[in-house]
Amino acid sequence: MPAPGELTFAVPRGAKKPPRHLADLTPAERREAVAALGEKPFRAGQVSRHYFARLADDPADWTDVPAAARAKLAEGLLPDLMSVVRHVSCDDDATRKTLWRLFDGTLVESVLMRYPDRVTMCISSQAGCGMNCPFCATGQAGLTRNLSTAEIVHQIVAGMRSLRDGEVPGGPARISNIVFMGMGEPLANYNRVVGAIRRLTDPEPDGLGISQRGITVSTVGLVPAMLRFADEGFKCRLAVSLHAPDDELRDTLVPVNTRWKVGEVLDAAWTYAEASGRRVSIEYALIKDINDQAWRADLLGRLLKNHRAHVNLIPLNPTPGSKWTASRPEDEREFVRRLESHGVPVTVRDTRGQEIDGACGQLAASES
Repeated sequence: MPAPGELTFAVPRGAKKPPRHLADLTPAERREAVAALGEKPFRAGQVSRHYFARLADDPADWTDVPAAARAKLAEGLLPDLMSVVRHVSCDDDATRKTLWRLFDGTLVESVLMRYPDRVTMCISSQAGCGMNCPFCATGQAGLTRNLSTAEIVHQIVAGMRSLRDGEVPGGPARISNIVFMGMGEPLANYNRVVGAIRRLTDPEPDGLGISQRGITVSTVGLVPAMLRFADEGFKCRLAVSLHAPDDELRDTLVPVNTRWKVGEVLDAAWTYAEASGRRVSIEYALIKDINDQAWRADLLGRLLKNHRAHVNLIPLNPTPGSKWTASRPEDEREFVRRLESHGVPVTVRDTRGQEIDGACGQLAASES
């Protein structure tokens, strides 16, 4: 039986299972796996340190591990999960999008964005997406499969290696912010995403030691999973992809709204805000003549007023051939003004990456 919040209806049957990887396992499970390979359990801590703390991908560099054991441990715990199809960069190479090919040929994307004061990485949690939002390139492609915990984590490890190795200009740096806003609906792959958060935030050498406060998990509003997530004890930020304040329009823009309505989604968001102590981010893609009317801004403002929420307005990054396009600048400004008149904090998202097929799914679609 699936656990509460696990949406099995969205997962295709017959998908191949990714190979077991160190990052799929808890520290205790790693020790068991190492023992099953015929090595002493403490070697699990050594391999974890090389992977998570030293980012060492060549077993020849594991000088604290006997040479005879290195290949066996690497083969058993660090199989190849993904390979780079290509990188595309913009913003003087400060923004780099990567198209990955997974072990079974599946394509997914991640984006590394370097700012003067931080490095943010946007990662995928599924190959494709089953939520079917019509303005989203990933949603148009449908869902191929869930990513494993290790496939999620390895996107960050690879990003950290690229910073360490100088592939992204600006000198040494460390990823400080992670957003689960790439391909897929994170809470539809609940157990693996939660496992990834633990690997990302567990202290070295058990994990990467990233602050939970630097992680944002997005959702279109899977209410049972949101409530379950509130019970995990995380200090991550929750981002709700709302895109419309009224059920009539949201039923069309975010089809899962036919199952859980705007009011239910926001109630679950406030439950998470109370449990985590974190302000909820309300994601709202502004679409010309669809959801950018001033009256909708007023309705959204009334729904969010006096709640622990912040609106992140997103100028739509249109996909090729789509009828959906970004709002007029004057309509965007009026939308902001109306929200602020209700006392709701609002920002307009930095539109990085448009010239490199920045919207999630565009690069994979062009490769396919």
